[in-house]
Amino acid sequence: MCCKGCCRGLLKAVMFSFNFLVCLAGFVVLGVGVWLVVDSESLFGILEHLEAAPPEISQLVYIGYPLVGVGTVLVIIGFLGCCGVIMESKCMLLTFFIIMLLLFLVELVVAIIAGLFLPLTGSLFAQIEDNAVQGIKTNYGVNDAFTATWDNTMTNLRCCGYNNYTDFDGSPFSMNGTYPSQCCAGVELCNEDVAALSDVRGCFPALVTFIEDNAVIFGAVALGVAVLEIAAMIASMIVYKGIRN
Repeated sequence: MCCKGCCRGLLKAVMFSFNFLVCLAGFVVLGVGVWLVVDSESLFGILEHLEAAPPEISQLVYIGYPLVGVGTVLVIIGFLGCCGVIMESKCMLLTFFIIMLLLFLVELVVAIIAGLFLPLTGSLFAQIEDNAVQGIKTNYGVNDAFTATWDNTMTNLRCCGYNNYTDFDGSPFSMNGTYPSQCCAGVELCNEDVAALSDVRGCFPALVTFIEDNAVIFGAVALGVAVLEIAAMIASMIVYKGIRN
């Protein structure tokens, strides 16, 4: 058995490490949230221009704000936990535990709601497709903000339209028989023949592929954050009890 001072020092070191990782995870979540908020040219920006979009879809553009909030809270409680260990403050450790517990419960509720929401994504994606294609045919080449959003999305994801280049048929931009250069793999003079031969995938399949390719990473990060939160709560109570005794 280790001596009392050694065990207490080890617990404090573990507690500090857990909180440091929680704080680091908070910075990561905060960074992603800030990126989604300030990057108006991302694919989420397209949702702002959808006509008659369902409320569930239009609200997706605000997903960056709760991420900023969660990231900020993680940074604060991680910092609070580190200070509580260093200063051996029972008040700070108890406050840390309560805040962490509330945050974990909120995340659990959100995960359950997301799981219940998942079966409805098929119909929602169908509504997105109808609105996105109609928006391209109506606004692309006329609305500067809408056009710039799609241009940047197609450039970043190396895609064309929502499904493919045919989404631009009937739009003001394609009245003269031309298509965006992204539909022809960067060829400036992009016509229907070149677009068909280029066979550039649509932006929605590109986004689905991106999510599928990184789903394991997203899941692992979420699970890792949850494990760190639970471990930090347990360690905080152990250190709290040691200080009290």
